[in-house]
Amino acid sequence: MIDWFHENGLLLGLALLDGLAYAALVFMVAVGLNLVFGVLRILNVAHGSFYAIGAYAAASLSAFIAAQGLPPWATLPALLVAAALVGALLGPPIEALLLRRIYSGEPVIQLLVTFALFMILEDAQKLIWGVQPVSNDGAMRLLGTVDVPFAGDVIPFTAYQLFLLPAVALATLAGLAWFLRRTLTGRVIVAVTTDREAATAMGIDAKRVFLLTFTAGAMLAALGGALASPTTALVPGIGAQTIVLSFAVIATAGLGRIEGAALTALLIGLGRSVAVYFAPELEVVMPYIIMVAVLLVRPQGLFGAAEARRI
Repeated sequence: MIDWFHENGLLLGLALLDGLAYAALVFMVAVGLNLVFGVLRILNVAHGSFYAIGAYAAASLSAFIAAQGLPPWATLPALLVAAALVGALLGPPIEALLLRRIYSGEPVIQLLVTFALFMILEDAQKLIWGVQPVSNDGAMRLLGTVDVPFAGDVIPFTAYQLFLLPAVALATLAGLAWFLRRTLTGRVIVAVTTDREAATAMGIDAKRVFLLTFTAGAMLAALGGALASPTTALVPGIGAQTIVLSFAVIATAGLGRIEGAALTALLIGLGRSVAVYFAPELEVVMPYIIMVAVLLVRPQGLFGAAEARRI
């Protein structure tokens, strides 16, 4: 075991660092999906499209900043601005004009409608940004690399992935926890989540809560895409990959569990990253192996609780 550690120490260090950065991005998307499901009780298949559009919008805004000769550091706040714009422009009309009509429908109808929306948004991406890869590595080059000590050696790693991504994910988790537990609006959202009928009877405007929650979820997904844009080439289909992985995260954590989604994203991110370096043939399936293993033991998820069904 000691010999193996000495021989593969650097690879293990890279796997841990990559897994941490990847988990931060997965969490940003999964927590938005979890929040929307917790309040609206809809598994939004189109959530992955918000991720992809956020990534493309961030790349376009960063390219515009570079073309205008603005300072390179402006590409960092541009990631947040792009995510906020995508969520604000897409979230409210989709919730008000489309989803609001199917809240009381059968789950299969909800899935079909959101899948149709996903296909429409996928084609819209191709019309706007084309099908060629789009890159946006300005933020990565701006922050450079750092040497991380590990196993008696050092690992060069990008500062953007090492510091910024985990910091934003932790800030998002802490901010959501504070908002839901310490603010009046957050407590209203929790009340609607716990018992929609009782909350409505007490005078809470459920429609307003739904609109706010869906818009926040869309912004979180777009933020995940914007933050991911400097780390990878953007190509058609990235939204589909992300939404499937997000479903695996929230199913493993337990539907509606925000804090659990963070720990599960870390578990799945590290598992996938270790597979990339030590068992590449399992890279694609590793998140789902983890999910199946958990659900066989705890069908309600790691942090979920069995609930009585209302008949």
